[in-house]
Amino acid sequence: MNSRSGSPFRLKFGFLVIAIVLSFYGARLVQLQAIDPDSYAEMAHEEGLEEVVLPASRGAILDRDGVELASSMDGLMVIADPYLTSPKAAQLARFLADKLDVDYFTTLEKLRKTTGEGSRYQILARRIPATKVRKVLEQAADEGFKGLTTERDPIRSYPLDDVAANIIGFIGQDDENGPLAGLERTFNKQLAGTDGIARYQAVKGRQIPLSDATVTEPRDGRPLKLTIDRDAQWFTQRTLAQVVRNWKASSGVAIVLDSKTGDLLAYADYPTFDANDPLASSKEYYGSKGAQEPYEPGSVQKALTLSAVIDAGKAEPDTRITVPETLEFGSHSIGDHGRQGTAKMTLAGVLAKSSNIGTTIAAQQLQSAELRDYLTAFGLGSRTNVGLRGESPGIVPAAPWQPVSQATISFGQGISSTPLQMAAAINTIANGGVRVSPSLIDGSATSEDGVEVGTAHATATRVISEETATKVARMMETVLDPEEGTAPAARIPGYRVAGKTGTAQIPNPNGRGYLTGIDNNSFAGFAPAEAPRFTVYVAVMGVRGGAGGLTAAPAFKRIMSYMLRHYGVPPTDAAATPYETTWGGRSTGSLAP
Repeated sequence: MNSRSGSPFRLKFGFLVIAIVLSFYGARLVQLQAIDPDSYAEMAHEEGLEEVVLPASRGAILDRDGVELASSMDGLMVIADPYLTSPKAAQLARFLADKLDVDYFTTLEKLRKTTGEGSRYQILARRIPATKVRKVLEQAADEGFKGLTTERDPIRSYPLDDVAANIIGFIGQDDENGPLAGLERTFNKQLAGTDGIARYQAVKGRQIPLSDATVTEPRDGRPLKLTIDRDAQWFTQRTLAQVVRNWKASSGVAIVLDSKTGDLLAYADYPTFDANDPLASSKEYYGSKGAQEPYEPGSVQKALTLSAVIDAGKAEPDTRITVPETLEFGSHSIGDHGRQGTAKMTLAGVLAKSSNIGTTIAAQQLQSAELRDYLTAFGLGSRTNVGLRGESPGIVPAAPWQPVSQATISFGQGISSTPLQMAAAINTIANGGVRVSPSLIDGSATSEDGVEVGTAHATATRVISEETATKVARMMETVLDPEEGTAPAARIPGYRVAGKTGTAQIPNPNGRGYLTGIDNNSFAGFAPAEAPRFTVYVAVMGVRGGAGGLTAAPAFKRIMSYMLRHYGVPPTDAAATPYETTWGGRSTGSLAP
C-alpha cells in the first residue's frame, strides 16, 4: 500500500527535477543568444577566433582608349585544414612543392599545425592562376589527399610587359610587399578597393558561427584611366631604347604631348623593366626619370629666353646682333662651339645657330627678375603634378643674378629642369603662348598625398602673346634648315616642323666645373609648325661624342612621323618662310655686347 502510493510522488518529483534542469539550460541559452551575445563571442574568442581575408579585385589601369595596361586575373589561394592534412603531411608537402613551387619545409609545418591559432586554416600559396590551382587540386584528390580548399585571390598582370612600366609601376606578390612603385602606389587607395573579412570559430574541429554577421564582402577597386596611347607608348619606347643603345648613352627620356590639351600621349624612360618580373631588373630602373631627375637643359632653353626677349618688346626675329668670338665676365669666358671670329646674326640666326653669346646679349636686355618671371611662367621651378611619384620641381635660382649667372641661365646652364617640365614649356610656344598643364590621368584622381590630378584639373595660363609665339615658332623652323640650322636630321618630308636642339654639359659631381667629353643631348619640337598637333621632347643622357642634332633629333623625327601618321594628320600645304639668319640690309634694330 505504501509502495504503491509513493510511486506517483516519485514520478512527480522526477518531472520537477527535469523541469528545473531544463529551465536552467533554457535561461543560459537565452543569456548567450539574446541577453549577452558578447559573452558568447568572448568565449569563442578564447577558444580561437578565425578571421579570413577575402581579397578585393584591384581596379584596372587603362590607356586613353580603354585598353588594359594593368589588370587583375582570376587567381586563387590554396588553403589547408591541418586537422585533415596532418596524417599525410609529408607526402602532401612534397606534392605541392612540385606542383605549385612552394617551399617544402614551410608547407610541411603548416600542414601539421593542429594546435593553436590557425589550426583549421593555413594559407599554403597565394595568387596562383585559377586554372592551374583547380588542376592541381583535382590531382591531389585523385591521390587521396584531403583538407585542401581555395579562395578567391586576384593576380595582378601587366599584359604589355614593359610598356609604360616606369609610370604604371608594379605591386608586390605578398601581404608584406604591396604596391611598390609608380601609379600602382600613388593611387593605391582608388585601385585597391577594400578587402572583405569572413569570421568563424573553430571549437574542437567544428566551425561555430558567431551571433553577429560573419562575412563582410569585399569591395572591388575602381579603374584608373590614363591619357596614354598604348600604340604611341610602345613605339616611343622602342625608338628611345634604340637611340640610347646606339649611342651607348646612360639613359633617355621621350615625351609626346597633345599640343592643344597637354595630354601625355607617350611617356618613355630607358632603361626600363618588365612589370611582370621587376626583380629581374635593377631598382634604379623603377622610377620616372623624366619627372624625378632634373638636369641642366642646355640650349633648348634658348627658345624660352628669346621668347621672353621678344614678348617684352626688346627685340624682333630680324634684330641684328654683333656676336664676338668670346664674351668676358671677369674670370669667366663664354664662347660658341666651333665658331671663331665675329659674326653678324639676326635674333633668328642666334636660335638657328644656337649661339650662347648671341642669346646672352639678347637676355641682357631684360632684368634678371624679369627673365626669371618668364621662365617660371613657362613652368620651370614648379612640379607639373601629373601624378608621378617623387617629381622634382627643378631649380630656378632666386633673382637678382650676377651678370655671368644671367648669361649662363639664358642658355640653360646654372638652372635645372626635368624633361617633363621642358616639354610643357616648349609646348607653350606650340599652343600659341598659352601654357596648358600636362595631364597623365584622364578625368580626376586623388594621389596618396591628397592632391587632385587629371584632365579635370588642367589649367591654361598665357605666358607670351600669340604674336610672339608665332614668331618664335617660325624661328624654330629655321633650326631644321639644312644650311642654317643645327638639326636638319629632324626634318619630316611633307610637313613643317619647328624645334630646338640641346647639347648640355654635365656638372662634375665634385662640384668643380663640368665633365669633359660627355653631354646630355636633347631635341624639342612640334608639328605641323603652322598648326601644331603634337609636341615631342627627346633627351639622351650621358652621350660621348654626339650633339642634340645628331642623337636626339633623328629619334624625334621617327616619333613625330609616327604620331602624324597614326592620327592621320594631313601634310602641310604651304611652305615655310624662314627669317634671315645673318644681317647686312634693313632691320628693325640691332643689339651689341
